[in-house]
Order: sequence, then C-alpha cells, then structure tokens
Amino acid sequence: MRASTRSAVPPFAVMEILDAVERRRETGAPVYSLCAGEPGGGAPADVRDRAAALLTGGAPLGYTPSLGLPSLRRAIAGHYERWYGLDIDPERVAITTGSSGAFVLAFLAAFEPGDRVALARPGYPAYRNILTALGCEVVELPCGAGERYQPTPERLDAEVAANGPLAGLVLASPANPTGTMVDAAELHALDAWCAAHDTRLVSDEIYHGIVAGTREQSCAWAHGDRSIVVSSFSKYWGMTGWRLGWALLPDDLAGPVDALAGNLALCPPTLAQHAAEAAFTERSYAECEAATARYREHRALLLDRLPALGWGTTAPADGAFYLYADITDRIREAGDADAVAWCGRLLTDTGVALTPGTDFDAVDGTQWVRVSYATDTETLTAGLERLAAWS
Repeated sequence: MRASTRSAVPPFAVMEILDAVERRRETGAPVYSLCAGEPGGGAPADVRDRAAALLTGGAPLGYTPSLGLPSLRRAIAGHYERWYGLDIDPERVAITTGSSGAFVLAFLAAFEPGDRVALARPGYPAYRNILTALGCEVVELPCGAGERYQPTPERLDAEVAANGPLAGLVLASPANPTGTMVDAAELHALDAWCAAHDTRLVSDEIYHGIVAGTREQSCAWAHGDRSIVVSSFSKYWGMTGWRLGWALLPDDLAGPVDALAGNLALCPPTLAQHAAEAAFTERSYAECEAATARYREHRALLLDRLPALGWGTTAPADGAFYLYADITDRIREAGDADAVAWCGRLLTDTGVALTPGTDFDAVDGTQWVRVSYATDTETLTAGLERLAAWS
C-alpha cells in the first residue's frame, strides 16, 4: 500500500512556519509574526453579532443548497453592482468553502487531466499544487520585474509557440506574494488573448478592496463573462477561519460546478453563510475600509524602513498586504544556504517570522522573502525594529 502519486505535492511552507511560531509562543518567548496573510482585525462586528444571534437563538443550521443560500448569492451580486457597476445574475454565483474550495471546483469543472494551465512564477503555491493533484500540467511563466511579476500576452505567445496550446491561465491581481496588479487595459488584453486562443481565464480577485498603490482594481467580468472569477470573505472582510468564498461562473460551468459541489462538500458552512450576509452592511464596509487604511499605513511604514534592512529588489506593492523582496546579499553575508535557513535563524534569534520565497517560486525563491503587514501596528513596528537590528 502507498499514497497516490497525485498526492505528492509539497507542503505549504508558511503553515510549517506558523507551527514553529506557535511552539515558540508556548515557551513564552516573544513572537513578531509577519508571515501569514491573515488580517489582524478579524470579521466585522455585524458579522460576529449575526453569528452570535444565530447560535444563541437556536436557529436551525442544517444543509443549504450546494451552491449556497440564495439570499447570500443575491447579496454578493449586489456587491458587484456596488463596486464595479456590474449586473450579475445571482444564479451565476457559487458559494464555496473558502476560495480554496472554489479553485478545486473550478479546476475540476474546467480542465481535463493533462491539460496545460499557465500561471505566473512567483505565485501562490496552491494553484500549482491543486492543479498537479488533479492531473493537469502546470506551466509556470517566469514573470520578472520587467513584467511587474504578472503574465503578459507576449509571454503567453512565446509559451504557446514553444510548447503548444494552453487550456487555462490563472491570474491573480492583486497577487500573492508580490502584491502586484494588472490594470484594466492589461486585464482586457489578457482576457482577449484567452478568448482568441480558447484558453479559460481564472481570475483570482480575493484581495480586491485592499489597494495601496496607484493602480485601480478591475474585475475580469467587466471585460466579458467567459472567465471564472474567484473571491473570498477572508481578506477584505478579515474572515479567514470562517472558510467562505465564492466563484462567478460562465454559463457552461454553472451546472457542472453545482453537481461537483453537492458531491464534494454538500454545501458551504451554514453558520458562516448566514453571518456573511451582514458583511454587506454599511457598518461592515466602513470597518473594512478602516482596516484597508491601516494596511496602507503599514505599507508606508515598511517601505520607509527598507533602507535600514539592506534588501535588494522588491516587487511593486500595489495591493494586498505583502512585500516580496530579494535578500540575496543578506543571505550571503550571513553565510546561510538559502532563504529557508535565513528565516529559520531569524525566528530563533529575534522572534520575527517571515515567509521564505520557496513557497512561491521553486526556482528563484531561495533568495527571496515575503513580509505580511496584515498584523497590528505594534507587532509590525517591533518586528521591523528587531529585523533592522539583526540585519
């Protein structure tokens, strides 16, 4: 007996770092965690109040339809009208168990085993690992500073010319780990390229609303409804542990995703669905905007401290709450083997936790780190002070 070959994917290293952080906390040692992409403020008050009322009021919390509560699907459609001026049919909204559930369902419905699906490198590792586990061929596009770490039609043309057609393209804007964004014109060009080449565009928009730079966010469905759009309550609304996301589905995938969802998970978490309807109140939006303003302050604080850290190239932090930085010189000066060793020693010596770039780029990530500034201001300030002194 043995594990399947499809399960042979690397672990998500940031989770191992979080385990090390918790072990350090248990000893009473100080910890300054700048590694997890987890908003420090948590869910809006109206969401928490709604959940508490449901639990204390004895509301039945049984199964919902496999694609989620109709009322929540309508509320999400209303959110797209509010933010983007888009008229979305609620029947095209699929509520999922986090954005992770949306990716599994979307990839299963859209791609066959052996299909070639492209994504940017560096990028979020779960795209690569889920696709691999489903038997797809992952095509990593080496997107560097000249492309702002995002795929381009020219890069896609070169890949197709060299190796053949692509069944899909996964795009993240704002991206993890780089925080970079494509603007409306760039997104339109990528959408048009995918339409012309019969390539399914999967647009990860979970960090929408958290924009810090000069670029405006653009929804893929503003350029046509052929693509799959994935989003979540985890980031802008700070509801990571509630495990609730959604997907906007093109007509041809709505039925297949419904059937898959019912078989794989029956339905998304019921309590979280009911509570999430309160994410769209005016008070909730105001709280989320206040959190986003704090992220902008944290971004400015981090960028101001960069000279003291002595790091090299950094990706443009357009959105989300990450900074991705080249620490080649720091690694060389310290005599460490790579960013994994450097981050491990950093945590041991100072209590500061960063994420090595190997999670996001198996080729060049050994010399990079990701800093998350989603934490509270006190932790960020103290962590940066310790990091500067140690560097």
